[in-house]
Amino acid sequence: MLIGEVARRSGVSARMLRHYESLGLVRPTGRSGNGYREYSGDDIRRIFHVESLRSLGLSLRDVGRALEDPGFTPSELVDDLILRTRERIESETELLTRLRRIGAAEPADWQDVLQTVTLLHALGSTSAGTRQRAALSSVDEVPVEALVEAVLGESDQNVAGALRWALAQSGDRGPELLAQGLASPAPEVRKRAVRSLAGIPGGRTTELLGDALTHPDVVVRRYAALELGARGVPDAVPTLVDMVAEEANDADAADVLSALAGSAESAEHIASRLVGRLARGVAGPTARRRLTEALAGIPGSTASRALADLSRDEDRAVALTAAYVLGLREGR
Repeated sequence: MLIGEVARRSGVSARMLRHYESLGLVRPTGRSGNGYREYSGDDIRRIFHVESLRSLGLSLRDVGRALEDPGFTPSELVDDLILRTRERIESETELLTRLRRIGAAEPADWQDVLQTVTLLHALGSTSAGTRQRAALSSVDEVPVEALVEAVLGESDQNVAGALRWALAQSGDRGPELLAQGLASPAPEVRKRAVRSLAGIPGGRTTELLGDALTHPDVVVRRYAALELGARGVPDAVPTLVDMVAEEANDADAADVLSALAGSAESAEHIASRLVGRLARGVAGPTARRRLTEALAGIPGSTASRALADLSRDEDRAVALTAAYVLGLREGR
């Protein structure tokens, strides 16, 4: 089969076939009477072998080694190809993300494009000061997706605060994107996501924080409960009571519970929850002391009865605390 027909059937150009021959990859086994190259069936199979290996990303040099060296083992080369392919995908994905962000900013001219690129680079700077300045100047200039990614990856608290402020000014998309961070496999990212959500007001954010109350990550649940309690959401009460009992930011949790106990109904509900933790019989002296202190901030008869019982607690510190609070309630 002459080179032209081989090129048509294989899809490999005649020029490339000649290049393969110059490298010694595929040599036609014969010549016609007119001196034209003639390829045998084995030659054509060899061409397809070369193309198959090239499709995996092998260089022509590696293709030659693979086909000629009987001792050649592909595992190391394949591992290297996997690594290089991953690096290329990451690089291309990063470029695609940057282009999408620039497009989302709806630049009017190339000056806008350059401004957006400058801010994106600043948000990724190794300097915390540069990142913070970029965050404070990025409202309406950088797509919200970039702000969300930045805040989810930010370890500096000052910069994170600036990014959360920028997100709070950026409209409705920020909370939805932040909520996706709650599904991250990295605990620190989940923590940053819920803290950022807590810093954004609005009904939709409250709904997302409400969903976070059932999150499998206890840290996420606790941050959500503190913010929801501060927003007056009673669904946060069970988690807040657990926080008091388990000494997890218990002082803040007790303050929020006290603020939630504004109505008689809410006060009775919260007191019942606190008493329920005491009634389990597993709370040690320090836990009972914290629950007693939390009851001090809850008005109503249920809390008073519980404090009366606690004033006779076997632990002297618990008993004294309860008696003191009870005395204040009774005007003594």
